[in-house]
Amino acid sequence: MPSASSEPGGQAIPDVVIAVHGGAGSVPRGGVPAERERAYHEGMTAALRAGQEVLGRGGTALDAVEAAVCVLEDHPEFNAGRGSAFTADAGHELDASIMNGRDRTAGGVAGVKHVRNPVSLARLVMERSDHVLLAGEGAEAFALRHGVPYSTQDYFFTQRRWEALAAAKEADAPQLSGGTVGAVALDAAGDLAAATSTGGMTNMPPGRVGDSPVIGAGTYADSRTVAVSCTGVGEVFLRGVAAYDIAALMAYTGAPVDRAARTVIHEKIHGLGAIGGVIALDPAGSLATPHCSEGLLNGYLTRDGRLVTRVYDDETPTG
Repeated sequence: MPSASSEPGGQAIPDVVIAVHGGAGSVPRGGVPAERERAYHEGMTAALRAGQEVLGRGGTALDAVEAAVCVLEDHPEFNAGRGSAFTADAGHELDASIMNGRDRTAGGVAGVKHVRNPVSLARLVMERSDHVLLAGEGAEAFALRHGVPYSTQDYFFTQRRWEALAAAKEADAPQLSGGTVGAVALDAAGDLAAATSTGGMTNMPPGRVGDSPVIGAGTYADSRTVAVSCTGVGEVFLRGVAAYDIAALMAYTGAPVDRAARTVIHEKIHGLGAIGGVIALDPAGSLATPHCSEGLLNGYLTRDGRLVTRVYDDETPTG
């Protein structure tokens, strides 16, 4: 199993080339079955290795984050792609976005129901349309026009998410599902990129859209400052323009990545009454992972090849 690590005081982790997250939430020791813990580690490790393979052959940060997020979308334990949450009408609506820090181009999709890898569709929107965000039937039609394979909704079914829907209906409320995924990367040219993908909230009303597909809220990348992927209560990350706010603090005040990310998460987002976290990577390879949730599933790979995945609440300082 990959190593786990706690950085003292939540300080930025140096020399990182790619990082991923598997959602904000709480995983206390002994709080999940051993097989699920292994699945979390294995899923994040596979995602980091996919990004490492891209970067190792001279690929771009953009290619690396797409590759990493596709792996997590394909993994049933994470709330994105295959393991997406159920809406109130027992369907699945998926959101994703991607951004290239080199030129600040970006793409996103919201409310797609028949696309296995929404992050790749978001990249198609970025590269093969004049737009940034496509939603619902329009995004589905765009996918079909560009040869994206159609997938029936049963592909996204998992028993755990189905049971979560039953529990949420009994409680008569939407529930934060955890497992939203994201990646940030730094390539050999010094460029940054970020991507985020989610299956939404359990028992959410059809048509609800959170921060994950919205550039500046759930995802942001600028090679001059930072690449950011967020996870948590999407409505508040939207209101707080969280991802861009981290970049703005760095650009306009000169704040280092750990201070900027900590300020947004602990003062702004938490102050608005929500929980969540981010992974934020600067051009020097410094990674910040602050969260005001009890935990944050995350992992990273350093320039010298050290790979770390962190699952339990006590493994990742709150920052």
